[in-house]
Amino acid sequence: MSGEFALIERYFTRPSARAVLGVGDDCALLQSAPGMQLAISTDMLVAGRHFFSDTDPRLLGHKSLAVNLSDLAACGARPLAFTLALSLPEMDAPWLQAFSEGLLALADAHHCELIGGDTTRGPLTISITVLGEVPADSARLPVPTSALLRSGARPGDDVYVSGHLGDAALALRALQGQIDLPEPLRPAARQRLEAPQPRVVLGQALRPLASACADISDGLVGDLGHILARSACGARLDVSKLLPLLATRQQFAGGPAQFDATYGPPLALQCVLAGGDDYELVFCATPAQRTAIDALAQTLALPLTRVATIEAEPGLRLVDAQGAPLDASFASFDHFTH
Repeated sequence: MSGEFALIERYFTRPSARAVLGVGDDCALLQSAPGMQLAISTDMLVAGRHFFSDTDPRLLGHKSLAVNLSDLAACGARPLAFTLALSLPEMDAPWLQAFSEGLLALADAHHCELIGGDTTRGPLTISITVLGEVPADSARLPVPTSALLRSGARPGDDVYVSGHLGDAALALRALQGQIDLPEPLRPAARQRLEAPQPRVVLGQALRPLASACADISDGLVGDLGHILARSACGARLDVSKLLPLLATRQQFAGGPAQFDATYGPPLALQCVLAGGDDYELVFCATPAQRTAIDALAQTLALPLTRVATIEAEPGLRLVDAQGAPLDASFASFDHFTH
């Protein structure tokens, strides 16, 4: 194998299914169905910033696409296709083989085909643009779409989160040597960090149920904050409902109390509120949808936990189980403040 085009041909060229024209020309051609809208998102992963240099390339391939599919999930979009821009410090055949296998296995699982991209020599950087589709809806204003947006939350809405939160952040701290996680719990937490599962099916099922949605990539406080800002409202969040969502804390020898005694009570809160890398969904819905959302959780075998209430007063208010204000502040990840 030698050269950029041989690399693309060997690892990333596949027969087209949805694309009218896929890998190999200057542009790909993608036919979207009548009455549908394209949903498009781009994410970049940079070595040393988003992942460790020794990360299993198969898991890295999975995560590279997963973080983009999570954006589609947050809009309720069905995945269609994606492009890959890859900067490589050198041509490493075993690494490329494993990376492409992880990437394409997840792509196949969600019927999302690779239709083009670019490769170059440079610091290891992975940039993916993903395309999905949602039905148009001319009756919805100001945006005529059935897509889930951040701007639809209203006072009185419930706020839910999917799955578990905080384990990826806990794994990162362990890998950085900040804490020592017991060996039985360490691999499971690391799996949450390096192989997140995008909630694509959930996102599409929420289109008729949810009023607003976002994916949790930088931490719940920040990503719920995006919904509140775009919806011009606030929320009261019960942190006691969040702590059980940290799976590692629940499974810790001696239970949650021993976890807090070992690491200090603030760690669990920091991970579930502002840890990031969860790639779960935070969404809002009216109380009238509670029965439907409970049924959806059963159907998907996925926890959908009601954790907050939307309020008219702007801002996010953290309270304990008794409704008393929490005397602490948490900031989600920001690339230019960390």
